[in-house]
Amino acid sequence: MIYRDVALADGPALAAMACVSFTETFGHLYTARDLATFLDRTFGPGGLPAQIGDPAYRIRLAVEGAAIAGFAKIGPVAFPGDWPERAIELHQLYVLSGHQGTGVGPTLMDWATDAARERGSSDMVLSVWVENDRARAFYERRGFVEVGRYVFRVGDHEDDDRLMRLTL
Repeated sequence: MIYRDVALADGPALAAMACVSFTETFGHLYTARDLATFLDRTFGPGGLPAQIGDPAYRIRLAVEGAAIAGFAKIGPVAFPGDWPERAIELHQLYVLSGHQGTGVGPTLMDWATDAARERGSSDMVLSVWVENDRARAFYERRGFVEVGRYVFRVGDHEDDDRLMRLTL
C-alpha cells in the first residue's frame, strides 16, 4: 500500500471510490433518491473533487496499484456549535471493505492526527452514525469521546449521529 497526498488528477477516481465506499457501507439505509442526492452533493464536482487543492483541506490517499483503497480528509469544522478556534474536523475516513482490517484505517487516522497537530489544531471533531459500532469503537480506542448529537442528512433522510472529540 502506498500512502500519498491527493493530486488534482485524482479527483474523479477519489469521488468514485468515495461513492462506492459510502454505498457499500450505508446504501441499504436510504431510498435511491436520497442516496443519489447525497452522493452528488458530497462527492460530485462541487463536493470532494472541488476541495482538492483548497488549502483549507488536506486529503491523504491509500493506493494499491492504480486503485484508491481509502482516504482521509481533514478541514474546517462544519458542525454548528461553539468549537475551539483551532479545532479541525475529520470529514471522512473511508476504507473500501476489501481493505478493512489491513491497517489502512489506522494508518490514515495516524496521518490525520499528525497533520492536524502540524497545523496547530487543538482538537479534532467528527460525527459517526449511532449504529456504526465498529467505527465508534475505533474512534474511542483512538481517544475520541462523545460530546453531543448531530443530525446527518442524506437527501431528505435524517440520521442520528454522535459528535466525537479528541484533544490533540
